[in-house]
Amino acid sequence: MLRRLTTALFLAAGAFAPTIQADKAVLAGGCFWCMEADFEKLEGVTDVISGFTGGSHPDPTYNGDHAGHYEAVEITYDPDVVDYEGILDHFWVNHDPFDDQGQFCDKGHSYLAAIFVADERQRALAEASRQEVVALFPEQKVVTPILALETFHPIKGEESYHQDFYKKSPLRYKYYRWGCGRDRRLAEIWGEKTAP
Repeated sequence: MLRRLTTALFLAAGAFAPTIQADKAVLAGGCFWCMEADFEKLEGVTDVISGFTGGSHPDPTYNGDHAGHYEAVEITYDPDVVDYEGILDHFWVNHDPFDDQGQFCDKGHSYLAAIFVADERQRALAEASRQEVVALFPEQKVVTPILALETFHPIKGEESYHQDFYKKSPLRYKYYRWGCGRDRRLAEIWGEKTAP
């Protein structure tokens, strides 16, 4: 009995629990369906959650009030497989950094692109990656901002159908993505760098 109790205490304290390091990134790149699909294909990413961030409404919803918020994704990744710089590299080639009206066929504040940083380390890496993109396109203005992360609000309740939408409704998702011209525009900007 004492041995079982001691083992239980060690497990509760994490002494024998496997330690899996995971980091998070929050990014907005237009439609969160597409961002989720693009990032779930990246090796090292373990989870992608669709939601909202950047606004002041305490409980943003898709069909209700999400004024001031961006459609965004919270990406959980294994830094031993892909680091934050790799996450940022993947982000840049999966959005249009020159569009200050939204992304692709989706226009309006909630569809704007942004990098949301949780700390100074993320900010420094995001700024460096942004400068690389600016240098690649000296004739164009890169408008994707780097903003401080506050609260990320996952999609929930009746609107949970948005999570994994590309898996739940693959035909509708593919039609939307094709019709929105997302991949055509990404190929125009990034050429062979675009994710498959």
